[in-house]
Amino acid sequence: MKKFIVEDDFWSLFPNARIGVVVCYDIDNSIKEEEKYKYMIENAEKEALKYLNNPEFSSNEVIQVWREAFKKFKTKKGARSSIEALLKRVHSGNHLGTINPLVDIYNSISLRYALPCGGEDIDTFAGDIRLTKAVGNEDFITLGSDKSEPPYEGEIVYKDNDGAICRCWNWRESVRTMLTENTKNAFLCIELVDERRLKEFENALADLSNKVQENLGGTNRISILDINNKEVSIM
Repeated sequence: MKKFIVEDDFWSLFPNARIGVVVCYDIDNSIKEEEKYKYMIENAEKEALKYLNNPEFSSNEVIQVWREAFKKFKTKKGARSSIEALLKRVHSGNHLGTINPLVDIYNSISLRYALPCGGEDIDTFAGDIRLTKAVGNEDFITLGSDKSEPPYEGEIVYKDNDGAICRCWNWRESVRTMLTENTKNAFLCIELVDERRLKEFENALADLSNKVQENLGGTNRISILDINNKEVSIM
């Protein structure tokens, strides 16, 4: 049995955070109807503009809350939250391309709700997956690289027994566990640090679950982890 565990050293920094998980089984992520996903992303890009009312990009609240969060742990210079990276492209007028259905779906949800979303292939995990502070020697190879760049000691990471899965909480993921068109079982997550947006967070999880079910079939279930509910079975 594989579990997702959010460890106490994470909660010591972010006691009010929520980690939403959608675990998907027996999906079909093979690429079909690429135009449909392109349209889905384009619509989400338009919706995302409502979160960017301040012309000074970094002053928008959905950006500020994550910049403040990233100050609480050691990060690689220039590392930003995944939602800031997406919104920066929208703000600059640069469209997202399609990647594969699961990634396109979670990117569209991320933009629609201005919350970080991510996903990994469960079948690639070595043991449990944990959200925790890095020791600093975890193996990590990201897309476009051929060498390991371990996280800093104390950096917030997702990791398993073979190394880091995502560095700087939600900044950059490992190529080892990334979603592909061959993925059958997926771990998707949405992260919340601004507890005032709890309802939007819950709506985003439901929307993500429904869109995967409608488009990729299989079955899925939603879990929300908090300081009083720190782990969930994922396989």
